[in-house]
Amino acid sequence: MAATVPLKLMCPTVPLSNGLQIPILGLGTSHRGGYSHCAVTYALRECGIRHIDTAKRYGCESQLAQAIKESGVPREELWITSKLWPADYGHEMTKQACLDSCRRLGVEYLDLYLIHWPDCMSPGKCNRHVRAETWRALEELNDEGVCRAIGVSNFLIRHLEELKEDCGVVPHVNQVEYHPFQRPQELLEYCRQEGIVFEGFCPLAKGQALTHPTIVQLANKYGQTPSQICICWSIQNGVVTIPKSTKEDRILENCQALHFNLEDTDMAILNALHDGRHVSWDPTDVV
Repeated sequence: MAATVPLKLMCPTVPLSNGLQIPILGLGTSHRGGYSHCAVTYALRECGIRHIDTAKRYGCESQLAQAIKESGVPREELWITSKLWPADYGHEMTKQACLDSCRRLGVEYLDLYLIHWPDCMSPGKCNRHVRAETWRALEELNDEGVCRAIGVSNFLIRHLEELKEDCGVVPHVNQVEYHPFQRPQELLEYCRQEGIVFEGFCPLAKGQALTHPTIVQLANKYGQTPSQICICWSIQNGVVTIPKSTKEDRILENCQALHFNLEDTDMAILNALHDGRHVSWDPTDVV
C-alpha cells in the first residue's frame, strides 16, 4: 500500500459563519454495517483524517469513542459531527440527547450538531413548530459551548426559510445528499447566499457512480479511480464531502482524491450528469 502524507497537512478547510474551519474531507459512518473500528483507527492514525461524521441513529458513537482513544489523536485536532434523531426533537429532549451523544463519544463538546431530518415523525404535531422548538435548543447548546457549531441535514430551501423566520441563528451547515446524479444547485446556491456551508453525503451514490461510463472514462483519463473522480468533483465544487467506507484501502484511496484537480471541461461534464435521482431518503414531500 502506498504511503500517504497526514491529511492534516494538506486538507483544505471551509470557514463557517462563526469563524470555525471545517475540514472539506471527512469520514462518514452509518448504521447497517457502516462502521468498522479498524477502519476508523486507520483513518485517524495513518491517513490523518480529522473529520468524523456520525449520528445517534447509526448506533456507533460508543465505538467511535474507543477508536478515537486508541488513535491517540488529541481531541482538539478533531472535528466530530453527530446528529439528532426525530424521536428526540423538542426542547428538553434535544438538550438531553446532545449530552447523551457527548457521553457516548467520550467528549465534552461536539464540533457540529445537526438536526438529522426535517420531518419530526410525530403525528398530530406541526413539523415547522417542532423544528423551531428543536432549533432553539440547539442555539442554547451552541451558546453553552456544548456544540461549537449547529446545523441541519436534509433540509430544503423552504425548511431553511421557515427556520430563518422563526429563529435567530442561521444554521452553520446543511448536510444533504450530493453526487453527480443528485446536484441540487439551487439549494447549494441558496445556502451560500445565506452563509450556510453545504456538506454532501453519499458522494459515490452508494456505488452507482462507480460504473457510470462517463465517470469510468474520466477515471481512465486521469489515472485515478471512479471514487476519486467523484470525490474530487465534489470538493472542487466547494462541497464538504464525507465518503463512507469500512475498508482501509478505500479510505486511503478516497484521501488521495485531494492530490489532483479536474479540468473545467470535465467538471462541466460531471455537472451535467445530474438526473435528480436519490440513493437515500428524499425530503421533497416533507412539509
